[in-house]
Amino acid sequence: MHHRFGGQHALDGERHDKESVRRWFGRLGRLAPGLTITVRDIWVKGLPNNTTIIIRWTATDTYPGASPYNNHGVHFVAMRWGKVFDIDANEESQIVAHMLQKRAEDGVEEATAPQIVS
Repeated sequence: MHHRFGGQHALDGERHDKESVRRWFGRLGRLAPGLTITVRDIWVKGLPNNTTIIIRWTATDTYPGASPYNNHGVHFVAMRWGKVFDIDANEESQIVAHMLQKRAEDGVEEATAPQIVS
């Protein structure tokens, strides 16, 4: 398993095992509990033994103080025989960093935690 999320903040970095990816998604859920992701497009290419999926999406949430959070991005996902083994997340990382700064100002300590890597 490989998962990459860009930027310079508590959600960035690369993970290379299922446990660290599970911990990362747990952190995302705690830091952005109201996050809504809307899939705009999906492209799939390849055979079952080597499938590439490209997902274009938008994300919305509300910052502390009721300010809106809006971001967009693309995920490149690789699968073999129906199992994901690589996720490369590409988004506006400065928007994510700003959201995490707001969460830290609101007292959420995990918003400034070290990245989860493996």
